[in-house]
Amino acid sequence: MIERLRIGVDVGGTNTDAALLRGNEVLATIKTATTENVTDGVSGAIRSVLSAAGIAGHQIGAVMIGTTHFLNALVERRRLQRTGVLRLCGSSTRALPPMIDWPDDLKRVVDGGAALVGGGVNYDGSAIASLDADAIRQACNDWQSRGISAIAICSVFALVDPRMEQQAAAIVAEELPGASISLSHRIGRTGLLQRESATILNASLHRIGHETIAAFRHAFGELGLSCPLYLTQNDGTLMSADYAERFPVFTIASGPTNSMRGAAFLTGLKDAVVIDIGGTTTDIGMLIGGFPRSRGEGAAIAGVPTNFRVPDVFSFGLGGGSIVRDGVHIGPESVGFRLPEKAICFGGDTLTATDVAVAAGLVDLGDKTRLKHLDGAMVTAALAKMKSDVEAVVDQMKPGPEPIPAILVGGGSVLIDGLLEGTSVSLRPDHFGSANAIGAAIAQVSGEVDNIVSLDGQSRQAALDGVIAEARRRAVEAGAAEDTVTLAEIDETPLSYLPGNAMRIAAKVVGDLNP
Repeated sequence: MIERLRIGVDVGGTNTDAALLRGNEVLATIKTATTENVTDGVSGAIRSVLSAAGIAGHQIGAVMIGTTHFLNALVERRRLQRTGVLRLCGSSTRALPPMIDWPDDLKRVVDGGAALVGGGVNYDGSAIASLDADAIRQACNDWQSRGISAIAICSVFALVDPRMEQQAAAIVAEELPGASISLSHRIGRTGLLQRESATILNASLHRIGHETIAAFRHAFGELGLSCPLYLTQNDGTLMSADYAERFPVFTIASGPTNSMRGAAFLTGLKDAVVIDIGGTTTDIGMLIGGFPRSRGEGAAIAGVPTNFRVPDVFSFGLGGGSIVRDGVHIGPESVGFRLPEKAICFGGDTLTATDVAVAAGLVDLGDKTRLKHLDGAMVTAALAKMKSDVEAVVDQMKPGPEPIPAILVGGGSVLIDGLLEGTSVSLRPDHFGSANAIGAAIAQVSGEVDNIVSLDGQSRQAALDGVIAEARRRAVEAGAAEDTVTLAEIDETPLSYLPGNAMRIAAKVVGDLNP
């Protein structure tokens, strides 16, 4: 059986990387400058990697893309939809309105008005209040009069029983034909405000999600690609393009995850610290069992507290494009994707970390003679400062004092020379510069559920089986082959402060792409 070809693409702030793989064999990798129009950059990267390998577009079986489209839209507060919020709750839950903890500037862009109406359930699934259909219709009339067509619906304890959210969605769809509707039980985890905020973010991204996927598909046609398109998620797994249109917020933290998964693939190491140095930032995280270690608390996305599970990654402003001032002040400012025109070694007028690495002989780029005026002591001090900054973060991220393997990836990893303190070995594998794109290309598909269940009336095993079954269903919906789906993580937490023998169960499954 001939293993199909696949392309992984990862869009960073400075570079867009692409990798072409056949099975576990890397056929070609390329690195191009990220363009202002990210879709054009992705198209160019795919075209370049196909040309480098001498492969025609129709031979490709799948393309996986890790994109900054949606994160950039939130960070820059642009192209977002004004979103109406429908909270199903009782009277006591109305004290804290939606978006209360959002940055003011983002709230002004997204806030389309909130309606707090009767509904919601308790932790055991019993109703807090009957669903107030009349109030929902009244809210829809108000949103329609103001041109609001993105709606986020969040019910108290929707993870226990989502039926009220689904009933409310049916009413909204009837009153606002064509509206994009996001339901909190499909997006967030336990915790009302954080789950609600994640749902609002997702709803505000619906239009850009549709436009982005449409642009990618158009580019595929021009490139002669007829294969499925997948986007990488926050946990390093994939979702189909159709799924990504509905849940664009799941792509927000995919970049560092792709690099870590690529590092594991390229070295065969399952447990290590991964140091990904790009053109603008350095991201450092831990591999545990071949997957990134997750952050215990929820992530703040564009200043908004959410309860997404994202990689436990420490990021700081050090990269190949970092501007060097006074010898030892490096970053966080960066020339970014303008490195080829701004760095001194390329004929520019800005001293960058890349210039320091070229002057030290760590990498052969541009014209080294342009750097002959640099003081040798300054170059040595700058390299030592960059290395010590990385070592300090590695020490924070390690699970214990014992030395552990370190994997250096990303084009900017040439800035680090020699063994890092606190590590047993510092590896820079083949194709290190495109580990992020390789991580996207090898990704699997996942499904995840985080729920609170009552063990009154059912056994613990029955509760576990129910949560795992829902996680499996979500993985298949996202594009996994059903017969390959296996349990990756299961976490049980007894909730002794709740009556009724309550338990929180979180399950994650992974599977291979459905061919």
